[in-house]
Amino acid sequence: MILTQEFRENWSLSSKICFRFLFLFFISFLVLTFSSWFIEPFLAWVGREILNIEGELSVVSTGSSDRTLNYVILFIQVVLSIFGTALWSVLDSKRSSYNKLFYWFIVVLRIFLVITMIIYGMVKVFKLQFPEASLIRLLEPLGDMSPMGLAWTYMGFSEGFNAFGGLMEVIGGVLLIPRRTQTLGAFIVMGIMIQVVMMNLFYDIPVKLFSMHLVGMATVIFITDTSRFINVFISNKPTSEYHYFNPIKNKTYHKLVFWGKGIFLVILIGFFTARGFTAERTFRDKRNKPPLYGIWEVYGYIENNDTIPPLLTHTSRWRYLVIDKENYADIKRINDSVERFTMDIDTSKLRLGLHRNAPGDMDLNFNYLEHGKDTLWLQGLLEGNHLNVRLKRKDHTQFELLNRGFHWINEYPRNR
Repeated sequence: MILTQEFRENWSLSSKICFRFLFLFFISFLVLTFSSWFIEPFLAWVGREILNIEGELSVVSTGSSDRTLNYVILFIQVVLSIFGTALWSVLDSKRSSYNKLFYWFIVVLRIFLVITMIIYGMVKVFKLQFPEASLIRLLEPLGDMSPMGLAWTYMGFSEGFNAFGGLMEVIGGVLLIPRRTQTLGAFIVMGIMIQVVMMNLFYDIPVKLFSMHLVGMATVIFITDTSRFINVFISNKPTSEYHYFNPIKNKTYHKLVFWGKGIFLVILIGFFTARGFTAERTFRDKRNKPPLYGIWEVYGYIENNDTIPPLLTHTSRWRYLVIDKENYADIKRINDSVERFTMDIDTSKLRLGLHRNAPGDMDLNFNYLEHGKDTLWLQGLLEGNHLNVRLKRKDHTQFELLNRGFHWINEYPRNR
């Protein structure tokens, strides 16, 4: 093997060059990623002066890890790794091995992967990453979805599939903690994250670079034990015990590390279990629904004393009022355009506020009246127009996506 976690007195030239490159590549990724806030001027300078980039170069989070700045970081990684490896090889050509440095390099990769995989897994176990389709999403034509939106809707449909995928990520991360199970953990993480990479690539999800680095880190750990893997699973040959090199021989230290790992794991999983349980019931699928929750379909619309028929030429006419999350409402107009408004409801005074500004800064500009639980009347002033709107609640549970359920027996595929 080019790289192994067993002690070797003398490393081959290929092993030393491979280690130097991988060490510089992944350590620079971690350093540059976590210090990007502090070195933003330097990263922007590299992007503009060396790569001639004229677009946005900012570390401000947008939810994407495939921003232009991330590719600038990747450029610096590659340049630093190539030239750093060459310089390191010249200046340190007489060194026979890197057993200690390689040991700590693997430790850093394992810690990063363990934390990342447990976080990634727990937000799926508690269904925080992929929520169920919102009410406004249920009204959206499939062709209007982005590839990422389609993937999020697909993943968010099934709580069980989320839990399964999340548990596999957690298991892969947990198995990376003990050295004796790290090969299995790395193999599981490789399999899971390769699937994530493919999803990111083919659904244009902007976490491509980050997920590829996770696959690379898991692969580095795995390739240190490939000989035994090949013997057992491919060549059908016996294999021998793996003697992990450890530069620290102190037994007290190893006892502290053992218990430290256990305490760390309990705290990490306990923290994300508590956060996930709370978050799921605060702002995700199991949250309390706001007053007037539902999809309200307009059957009567009067604007400034003129009755507006449901024609596509009347683009300002409402088609649906959708109330899904607290403090927000969506208005889907007759031409299928959607606008989001901030919303406040006073159920004691039967008053409702709809505005484009932040919650708490609005007046309650509508009176509302419920006739039964499925009919709603609104009357008020919105952006200078006096509106009188009659609405009926649409039973969203009747969407095929929500009421199909699970069937062991299917005489015919229900593919529609």
